[in-house]
Amino acid sequence: MTSNEEDIKKSTRLHKIMQVMRKYHFVSNFYHQTNPQEICQALQELGPTFIKLGQILSTRPDLVSPSYIKELRRLQDQVKADDYATVEHTFKEETGKSINDVFASFEKKPFASASIGQVHHATLKDGTAVVVKVQHPEVGALVNTDLTLLRKAVVLFKYVPQDIAVVDLNKVIDELSASLLSEVNTLDEARNGEEFYKLNNGDGPIRVPKVYLKYCAPKVLVNEAMPGKSIRYLFNKDNNDPKIMKTNHEIAITLVNNFLKQVFVDHFFHADPHPGNILISELPLNNDSEDFTTVRHLEKTINKTTLTYEKQQKLPNYRVVYLDFGMMGHLTPAMANSIANIVITINTKDTRKIGKAVLDVCNRTGEVDENAFYKELGVFIQPYFSAGLGDIDFVKMLYQIVQLCKKNHLQMRGEVTMLMKAFGTLESSVARLDPEISMLEVAQSFGRRYLKRNFNWRSALDNNLINLFFAGQATSKMPAKINELIDTFVSGDAKVDLQYKNEQRVLKQIERLMNRFMIAIILAAVILGSSLLVEGTSPHSHIYRLGVSGYIISIIIIILLVLTEAIHRWRTWRKKR
Repeated sequence: MTSNEEDIKKSTRLHKIMQVMRKYHFVSNFYHQTNPQEICQALQELGPTFIKLGQILSTRPDLVSPSYIKELRRLQDQVKADDYATVEHTFKEETGKSINDVFASFEKKPFASASIGQVHHATLKDGTAVVVKVQHPEVGALVNTDLTLLRKAVVLFKYVPQDIAVVDLNKVIDELSASLLSEVNTLDEARNGEEFYKLNNGDGPIRVPKVYLKYCAPKVLVNEAMPGKSIRYLFNKDNNDPKIMKTNHEIAITLVNNFLKQVFVDHFFHADPHPGNILISELPLNNDSEDFTTVRHLEKTINKTTLTYEKQQKLPNYRVVYLDFGMMGHLTPAMANSIANIVITINTKDTRKIGKAVLDVCNRTGEVDENAFYKELGVFIQPYFSAGLGDIDFVKMLYQIVQLCKKNHLQMRGEVTMLMKAFGTLESSVARLDPEISMLEVAQSFGRRYLKRNFNWRSALDNNLINLFFAGQATSKMPAKINELIDTFVSGDAKVDLQYKNEQRVLKQIERLMNRFMIAIILAAVILGSSLLVEGTSPHSHIYRLGVSGYIISIIIIILLVLTEAIHRWRTWRKKR
């Protein structure tokens, strides 16, 4: 394709994007989080790249409202599978080897096909059953082109005032672009899967498919085939059967404990643990191959030496399998400590302590009135203290928390919102398995153990001794300080600095009024001066024209002041609605 033909193709595609966005009022609806059905229709019309963007967006309740999440989850890929010759060509081009060189058998017909790629069953030369994900041709170029054109289309549309918007569209596009481009590079998913395998495979009944990295490429992923059915099938079983209830409870506990290990120990967690990404594989009762596993229990750390003990634990006759490692979360040890602190403070039900812990995981985007934030957070979180697990809508709760932070000039860090989303996704499955279990209670227990394990007693003791020493010195000087304070008040040299609620907003209003007052005085002077210049002078003289010019400038400024005040009042009225 020549450069000119490519430009024409891009221009046509941009026109198509703008036409569809205009048809469904895309920018206005998205900014204000209205009419999610129209947004879904627009994404469906724009094709695979935009459908995938919508699917990724449906996993981000920190970016869009619950009503949008509900509609976006219904988006379905309608991508025709590539023929075998195309798959063979892509594999050869990416790996430098033919399919017959690598596999003993390869099913030509895929068992699944989505917007990014399609998946085939295959067998390696040594007889290992695998699944091979092969990306559709040109999908990388198509994604990059569509993302670039999407940004252009949004810029070309009429400006929507930011101060009345619910969502920052530019931020949404940035975050979705990063997620989609990462998913297009299959090697990222392969490396994630390899790391997750090392950390979690064999953790009790948890199993993770092995990644055959030597056969992977940017458009090819080869994973071990894992037996099992989606965990969804357990949701509809007879919950009155004691055996089923016992199994469901055990699986729920396994999922919770493993997820908490991912967060607080590994600092690397599965960010999209929805039921489709979790399989349950039931083993025959006479299967003796994996009846026992060695479990290492971390006790404590002394002088940077970790003490552990091991014991043999009997495994149940099922395995819990994780799939799909395209979306993973990373935490620093400091961030993991802060999150553990939030979990622990929630147990105290002290909103001030909870608020302080939340501030540690947020970036400040402006001046924060901490007392006002604590008060609003307390009003928001109080009902959740007594709510049951099944009564909590985590998607709605996360969105409200993000909006509460944004209102108080706080921006929750991306890894924290990703963790909260993953937590809510997993808890919805746990609640279906065992409505009596509280993931939060288990998390609180784990969080306390985590902080105890990472608490440096010697450092804390040294710090307390130093503080005690300085406190003793300060106490001995206290009588002299009190006398000095009394002398200051008696001599009249004391100064009291008072602050009050919304001080900055009041000061800005006063400054605005003073500026308007000064402008009014200047305008009055200009009008008075112009009147003196016009009075008694010839209409053709320069002095007369100077006076008339003063009138015109004054009238223009007055009109502009009236307009800006009207716009300000209209925006204030819209905010209060």
